[in-house]
Amino acid sequence: MPALKMPRKKTALISIAVLAALFLGWLLTAYQLFYNVHTPAPKQADAVVMLGGASKERLLDAMMLRAEINAPYLVISHTNTPGNASADDYCRTHSNKATYPDVVCFTPGTMDTRGEASALGKLAAEHQWKTMAVVTSKYHIQRAGLLMRQCVNADVTMFSTTPQFSTWQWLRRFVIETGGLLDVHLRPQCQAPVGK
Repeated sequence: MPALKMPRKKTALISIAVLAALFLGWLLTAYQLFYNVHTPAPKQADAVVMLGGASKERLLDAMMLRAEINAPYLVISHTNTPGNASADDYCRTHSNKATYPDVVCFTPGTMDTRGEASALGKLAAEHQWKTMAVVTSKYHIQRAGLLMRQCVNADVTMFSTTPQFSTWQWLRRFVIETGGLLDVHLRPQCQAPVGK
């Protein structure tokens, strides 16, 4: 009987060690992809885009980036969701095209990054934008950037903002973004960029 218990115990320890190594490998990869994000220095763009959600964090950065690079358009995702309240308010107060021709607010077909990517592909084709600077949270850069490359026929540069998250909130985002990134690879939103 003791001879049977040793291999089971050894197998359990090996299994635990393998699972721990896999978890640590994923955690390090997630840290690099979703937290330790580096974006390029600002350069000229036809439009600065703020993706929806976390507008308290993203809107001011998008406006400052637009001013810094003197972009002709500020483009804002209008979602009517609690996390996007300040951007939605901005869209409501800047909806008069005669007064604010340089502000473009759009409502995506679906309230997610996939819907935003499809809508931005159409907007870029309609306005003939050749370059776009897209502002979103640092954890979202990889997935959003991939969706933009799938749908937008313009040179897209991603710019990150940094949310004030606890360790557990970051861990939760790592899990969500890992699943989201896999999903975007397995199910592309657009077969080719709009207008290509």
